[in-house]
Amino acid sequence: MLYCFGGSVLSSLMLAEPPVAFLAKGTNILLASSVWYLVFYCPQDIFYQCFAFLPLRLLVAGMKEVTRTWKITAGIAHADSHFKDAWLVMVAVGWARGAGGGLISNFEQLVRGVWKPETNELLKMSYPVKVTLIGAVLFTLQHSQYLPIARHNLVFLYTIFLVISKVTMMLTRSATSPFAPFEAALGHLFFGLQKTPSKLRSEGAASSNGSSVCDQSSEQHRDGVKKRQAKKTE
Repeated sequence: MLYCFGGSVLSSLMLAEPPVAFLAKGTNILLASSVWYLVFYCPQDIFYQCFAFLPLRLLVAGMKEVTRTWKITAGIAHADSHFKDAWLVMVAVGWARGAGGGLISNFEQLVRGVWKPETNELLKMSYPVKVTLIGAVLFTLQHSQYLPIARHNLVFLYTIFLVISKVTMMLTRSATSPFAPFEAALGHLFFGLQKTPSKLRSEGAASSNGSSVCDQSSEQHRDGVKKRQAKKTE
C-alpha cells in the first residue's frame, strides 16, 4: 500500500494533511489488494502470465503513464489551493504526487526490513522520477501562466511523450534514460568533464607501465656502472 499510494501519503505529509486519507477511498484499496493477491497467489501464476504477454504489458504501461500526468496536475492544483503562486511548493507536491512510489521507496524498504541506501531516488534518480520532476516544472509554469500553451495541449504532448518513451524502452529492453545525452552535455558544461572509470583504469595502467620501464632502465644503468668499475680494478 505504501508503494501504491506513496504519492498520496507523501503529498499529504508535505501539506500537513492526514497521511491516511487515501484509506477513505475503499474502491482503490480493494482494487490494489485484489491485484496484489492475484499477482502473488493466483493458481499456476495465470494472472502474471497473462500480463507477461507483451501487447498487454505495453497497454498497462501506457495507462500507467496516463495516470502519472493526472497525478501531477492534481498535485499542483492541490498545492496551489493551500499556497497561492508558491512555485516550489507546487513543483514539490506535483513531483511527490506523480512519483511518490519511487521517492518513498526507502521508507517502504525499512518497513519490509530491507535497507538499500544505494537506491535512494534523491541521490540517484531513476527515469520515472526524473520525467515526473520535469513534468511538475512544466505544469507549474503553465499553471502560473508563464508557459504560453493551453493546459489540454500540454497534457496531451506530455502524455504522448511519456507513453512513447516508455513503450520504446520496453520494446528495446533498454534501461538508458532518454535524457542521458542532455545530462552529459549539461554536466560537462556546468561541472566539467569527469573521467570515466575506464579512462582512469587505462591511465593507471599507463602509469604503472611507465614506472616499470623507468625501474628497468635504472637497473640497467646500475649494472653498467658496476661492470665499468670492475674493468678499472682489473
